[in-house]
Amino acid sequence: MSNLFAVPVFFIVFRETLETAVIVSVLLAFLKKTINNPDSDKAVYKRLVRQIWLGTATGLLICIIIGSGLIGAFYTLGNNSWEKYEYIYEGSFAIISSLIISILGAALLRVSKMQGKWRIKLAKVLEDRALTVEGKRASIKRWFGQYVLFMVPFVTIMREGLEAVIFVAGVSFSAPATAVPLAVAAGLIAGGAVGWLIYNGGKSSQLQIFLVISTGLLYLVAAGLFSRAVWFFEQYKWNQAVGGEAAEMGAGPGSYDIDQSVWHINFGSPHMNGGGGWGVFNSMLGWQNSATYGSVISYNIYWITVIIGFLVMRFKEINGHLPFRKTQQPDHSQTESDSDRGDMKKYTQTSLFLTEVSRIEEQRCRSTY
Repeated sequence: MSNLFAVPVFFIVFRETLETAVIVSVLLAFLKKTINNPDSDKAVYKRLVRQIWLGTATGLLICIIIGSGLIGAFYTLGNNSWEKYEYIYEGSFAIISSLIISILGAALLRVSKMQGKWRIKLAKVLEDRALTVEGKRASIKRWFGQYVLFMVPFVTIMREGLEAVIFVAGVSFSAPATAVPLAVAAGLIAGGAVGWLIYNGGKSSQLQIFLVISTGLLYLVAAGLFSRAVWFFEQYKWNQAVGGEAAEMGAGPGSYDIDQSVWHINFGSPHMNGGGGWGVFNSMLGWQNSATYGSVISYNIYWITVIIGFLVMRFKEINGHLPFRKTQQPDHSQTESDSDRGDMKKYTQTSLFLTEVSRIEEQRCRSTY
């Protein structure tokens, strides 16, 4: 199982796909609220929706091609030097993967707040497009009017997707090549499904419960990766001490350093005969049949660090500053109602711009037919 499905890759692709789904849902909601009404042309509305989906699909396709090429190049070119320094490579990539997942885990908890964030971001992008259009010739205005709803999701998803490619590359290097494709496909499907539920008005409380459970599983994986990284480094040192023959000794005496051993059992090895269920426990929880002081202590240190990190984040969210930092005096010159009016003004400007886009597209359709 661990050779067919890389759990860290799944969670990273899931998170980035979910954010992409939020972006698309915000754009579709803009169109639905501003253009899809009895007075508008249904053909124009469908054409603009098609632009959004085309921009989304094109951006995703390019990111998948780039990611496949990057990961494929590593597995093809890195085979020669892999065997000699296998433990070093695996330990290094496991640490990188653990750090990446730890950062993404905290971000995953805030997915339920992404919709508002991206609504403001996209409103600003569309408003900037409108200002650019106003200052140039009518032909450029028509061009932006025809393709802006393709370019916004395309550029945004390209940025998010390339970020995902970098993260997936860092994580997938610690897994077999056969474990990447299925995890990527499952992450895309799961992220798209949850994004669809968000777009169709799923309850935020139910979504938050799901995100908490997912993040908990994600941190279990990251803790296991951190522990495995230390175990790989220690195993490399022991393998050098016995002349590089530790792997040939199976799971019995001579395969581990008894001076560093916390426990050792001759069964349940995740590295023998494909690992089986023990291999799944190893990839998800960091299980080892031969634990060392370093692997056990590092596992506990990881969880202590994560707990402290979340406590610090919570403190900053409540108090507005990090612990042991001076409190910044709030600026009361701008009231909350002023901020609300500013957001409403930006939303209104964006709505007017989308209406103008619809009018330009309708004129183009009439001139075509």
